Amino acid sequence: MSQGVAFVFPGQGSQSIGMLEPYFSKEKKFNYVFDQSKEILGVDFKDLVLNGSPEDLSPTEITQPLMLTANNAIWSCLEIEPDDVVVMAGHSLGEFSALVSAGYINFSDGLKLVQRRANAMQKSCEENPSTMAAILGLENNIVEKICNDINHIVVPANYNCPGQLVISGSFKGIDLACKKLTEAGARRAIKLQVGGAFHSPLMESAQKELEEAIKETKIMDGECPIFQNFTAKSTNDKYLIKKNLINQLTGPVRWTQIMENMIKSQLSEVIEVGPGKVLQGLFKKINRELPTQSASL
Repeated sequence: MSQGVAFVFPGQGSQSIGMLEPYFSKEKKFNYVFDQSKEILGVDFKDLVLNGSPEDLSPTEITQPLMLTANNAIWSCLEIEPDDVVVMAGHSLGEFSALVSAGYINFSDGLKLVQRRANAMQKSCEENPSTMAAILGLENNIVEKICNDINHIVVPANYNCPGQLVISGSFKGIDLACKKLTEAGARRAIKLQVGGAFHSPLMESAQKELEEAIKETKIMDGECPIFQNFTAKSTNDKYLIKKNLINQLTGPVRWTQIMENMIKSQLSEVIEVGPGKVLQGLFKKINRELPTQSASL
């Protein structure tokens, strides 16, 4: 794979009140994508971002389509030569932004798909009260073994970077895991303020609902390979893309592995397309020499 630029898209958690205000005030293309989103879903995300409260942006059914809209609105403002793009990837929900930006899914279909994903996940959270926790300063294999030995649902969910692994499961499972992982030497075990156990078996009912929607969605030939969360491998195979998207809801986000595999591709630069700098920070934990920057104004 030749040298070039990787574009990466953040997921849920990068949203904030007032974000991307320079785009709203200056960029017609950016505003057009938000106008499209309002027409498709009937939700005025621009008004929520500029005039709402943090609580207005926190529900899963708002956050997920908002982030797809914001990420792809930024992408619409970039002047990118196709030959400059080697690969794309997105963290969890951000994978959908990558697929839209690379041309595998059109924006309208992607937005409707993410809305169905969010609603299905919210429903699963209500059916199976559960949570997540960030485990800091412990090797992945130790976290995996301790989770596996607990007789409650608790699994690795987000491999964010070396020394930062998020676990997901039942309240009992998370409580036990946090205790045992701290005893095993974790620097911190922090319970997260989330709606449920994302990327775990507790999302199976959402996965079944989303599977139907994904199968109905048209996948087109994309402009570059996509690294997918479920496998941490790049592909442009339309069948595999659908299969991996379905598995993503109950499988872990292998972001550490994606970053490692991207770096092996001899990248010249990584550009984060979305609000915030979360993914840039994670790349720096892997390789401080690789240039990273934000596409945001």
